[in-house]
Amino acid sequence: MIDRRSFGKVLGVGTGAAAALLAGLHTASATTRSASTASAATPTTSTAPAVPATVPGAHPAFPRLKQIKAGLLNVGYAELGPAHGPAVICLHGWPYDIHSYADVAPLLAEEGYRVIVPYLRGHGTTRFLSDRTFRNAQQSVIALDIIALMDALKIEKAVLAGFDWGARTAGIIAALWARRCKALVSVGGYLITDREANLKPLAPEAEHAWWYQYYFATERGRLALEDKSLRHDLTRLVWDTVSPTWEFDDATFERTAAAFDNPDYAAVVIHNYRWRLSLADGERGYDGLEKQLAARPVIGVPAVTLDAGRDPFTAPGDGTAYRDRFVGAYAHRTLPETGHNVPQEAPAAFAQAVIDADRL
Repeated sequence: MIDRRSFGKVLGVGTGAAAALLAGLHTASATTRSASTASAATPTTSTAPAVPATVPGAHPAFPRLKQIKAGLLNVGYAELGPAHGPAVICLHGWPYDIHSYADVAPLLAEEGYRVIVPYLRGHGTTRFLSDRTFRNAQQSVIALDIIALMDALKIEKAVLAGFDWGARTAGIIAALWARRCKALVSVGGYLITDREANLKPLAPEAEHAWWYQYYFATERGRLALEDKSLRHDLTRLVWDTVSPTWEFDDATFERTAAAFDNPDYAAVVIHNYRWRLSLADGERGYDGLEKQLAARPVIGVPAVTLDAGRDPFTAPGDGTAYRDRFVGAYAHRTLPETGHNVPQEAPAAFAQAVIDADRL
């Protein structure tokens, strides 16, 4: 296993074009606002309340979960805060689950927000309503899952916040269904996938960071993800390498790893990564949406983007690679000592970004 303390940034792409390709492909001291840097083009002055300092892991679990039928799914989700408060929907990535927001959600609930944290399709207690539904994980479909969830919960508009798959999903909704998105918090900036761009190779150091995507492109990788023991060790390795400064314990990982026992987990994850690399087809019914997304639509809602300084997937340039995609009120911050799982590693900084985005 790679030593998590010695695993440095592997991105050495150098040029803005390569950085943009990388942004499209994926998606301790930083827990306070003073540790972040703002875009020179947009000041981050705000009257928002300061989120209190929080020790990551202070809330190891959510008090209880709920289920609701929404679109193609029966969605499992956590909900905190007043039922009639302004809505915030927090979206997790891979290989993570709702516990990435176990500390963020109480901070936002204390500020009066109604916080919804759903398991994405293929994760945790979320289930497909029909065995006949294709276990599709192309980007537009996951975004439509969240729209359906909002409809089911009678949420007309929400602040959307996420990282990894969650940041991509939130960004898609902000771009294509702006009336449903009050504001956006996106770790890694603009992560909407352009599959044509993804066909172009990156610098070797960057390709190295994406090893699991290429592994999942093989039958060997699919079988590994279906095997509970191999899946456990594979996802743990990803945690260790993409968050080299995060001192999480075994119990923290195991809480999340339980979400990977979903019967559709392997199928959804494999399809997501193969689809991004044009190695698997999506469904024709979503071609129109994917065509819009391939054009890299701009995002006009108020937005705060966060870059994690110790995340190997963070593009160089302090947000410059994607700045032109955000055309509304905007702020950018870099969290220098934080890894990939920003909300769980730096919950106060993430919660502050949500509050600030809501007030831009």
